[in-house]
Amino acid sequence: MASGQVAKRVKYKTSVKDPGTPGRLLLTMEKLAFRPNNPNSASKLDMEFKYIKNHKYTKEGSNKAPMLNLTSNQGVSYIFEFDNYNDLHVCREFVGKALSKPVESSKPADTSEAPSEQPSTEELLLRMKLLQENSELQKLHKQFVSDGVLTDTEFWATRKKLLNADFSKKSKQRVGLKSAMLSDSKPLIDGRTNKVTFNLTPEIVCEIFAEKPAVHQAYLSLVPNKMTDRDFWTKYCRAEYLNHSKNAHAAAAEAAEDEELALFLKPDDILARETRRKIRCVDPTLDMEADLGDDYTHLPDHGIVRDGIKEIAELQNEPYRRTLLQDLNRHAAVVLEGKAIDDEQLKDTKTVAEALAQSKQGHKTLYREPDGSDKERSSRISQMMEIEDLQGSNDLPLAPLCIKDPRDYFDSQQVTALKTSRDTPVGTETVNCSLTSKEAYGSLRDSISEIKVVGLNDPVVKPEVAMKVLSVLTHNISSTKYNIGKNPRESVLDRFPNTIKDELLHHWMSVEELLKHYWSSYPITTAYLYAKVSRLKDAMSKIDSQLQRMKESVQSDLRNQLTLLIRPMQQALEAAMQHYDADLQKRSEKSGEKPNGYV
Repeated sequence: MASGQVAKRVKYKTSVKDPGTPGRLLLTMEKLAFRPNNPNSASKLDMEFKYIKNHKYTKEGSNKAPMLNLTSNQGVSYIFEFDNYNDLHVCREFVGKALSKPVESSKPADTSEAPSEQPSTEELLLRMKLLQENSELQKLHKQFVSDGVLTDTEFWATRKKLLNADFSKKSKQRVGLKSAMLSDSKPLIDGRTNKVTFNLTPEIVCEIFAEKPAVHQAYLSLVPNKMTDRDFWTKYCRAEYLNHSKNAHAAAAEAAEDEELALFLKPDDILARETRRKIRCVDPTLDMEADLGDDYTHLPDHGIVRDGIKEIAELQNEPYRRTLLQDLNRHAAVVLEGKAIDDEQLKDTKTVAEALAQSKQGHKTLYREPDGSDKERSSRISQMMEIEDLQGSNDLPLAPLCIKDPRDYFDSQQVTALKTSRDTPVGTETVNCSLTSKEAYGSLRDSISEIKVVGLNDPVVKPEVAMKVLSVLTHNISSTKYNIGKNPRESVLDRFPNTIKDELLHHWMSVEELLKHYWSSYPITTAYLYAKVSRLKDAMSKIDSQLQRMKESVQSDLRNQLTLLIRPMQQALEAAMQHYDADLQKRSEKSGEKPNGYV
């Protein structure tokens, strides 16, 4: 034995009750390895010490076999039984030194032995919420996870749909923009100092950028390269104040002197391009001809500016006039589009601008017109504008249908049908239909006479089986009718005390949980699955004994009904345990070992 490793004869066990597999345990400072004496055995183990969480051992003089229990990060136990306590103490000290050694985190964890899915914080909170709301689920979790029958990952792995269903219940709607317009936010005016103050919050800034893409684009290009954030919003508020003053002449004059201020006063070119793009998306073949009833611009009391004053503006100042209808239409369009960014991104102006720009970039990519859309649009227009009188015939050439003699068709069909009737399949009996009435009557009389003397050779149901089924069904129906026939709404469970009823329902859920994990673990291909199945088998044996004790504890008049309810659970548990014993016997015969673990 070298100084850096230890080798001892042991029995590898997955549980304390397991008889164990004899072999050799090899310990190094990095990992442990178990090799069975039979090379064909599947009970091989290789594990690094960085995956071992703690270790336990039996104390000398406790009248128990010397055993060392190593527990992994996933809660899986690896038990080794030694020949004597001296070997146990040597391995225990070596394992203690190996576990106290600093662990290197250069390699990822090995997930071949057990599932190691790390849940997110949101999923952990959801699990806790489900356990608090569902008392039955909380009982199952405490019964199986706390007792070590299942790990927490295994327990929740079968409830993915329950977790996803709770996620789907969350509202998928996003909070939209307020219906209040920006024009409704009046500035604060100090009468003594003539100071005008605008209060711009991140929500208002987001709405400004959404309704006015030109302002958004100007902010990204000017701040902080050419001006500060404060100077930018000062110019914007100056432009808004000029619009509130309803003086197009003053707005035009200041825009001519300040080029940056003119960006906020002139019409939005980005909106104009977006409008033209939307118009191109409209089907040109639709008849959208306007009549006099649609002409609102030349009718009285329409096209009124903000304050209701009808003024005739000069054409040169027309770009600096904004009507209430324009602002209302733009605000309505933005409200219908919804928020483009989340509330968590409403921190400061820079964050809002960048998040909104990224959102618009994805929107453009999603709704980009496919190649050839202009050509397809032109083709539809040309087809709709065709004059039918000037177009040629679009009739497709047709092959003339010519049947020389109809009798050829019907005669061929008759020959085919006759041939099909003569071609009887293999294994069928050909019936001779050329009997006379006297011969048919005589054959029928002979058959009836034979049945009267001999009887039917092959009855549909054997008499003894039919009598047994009928007796069981009649007994159950009569007993149920006798016990609960007075109240048709009363169920069988209502006849039992509440404690028995709750315990029975909990046992049913426990059996269902264990069987679900048990049958999903086959075929056993790893030591992890072998250990899991062994723990499940012990838990099923425990529940089976509890069901038997509960059946014996009730009164005699209710025992029959309780037995009928418990019998399906016991049958399912017995089938699983018989399958476990048969599989264990098969594995032992295949590996050449005896069931007790010795060669």
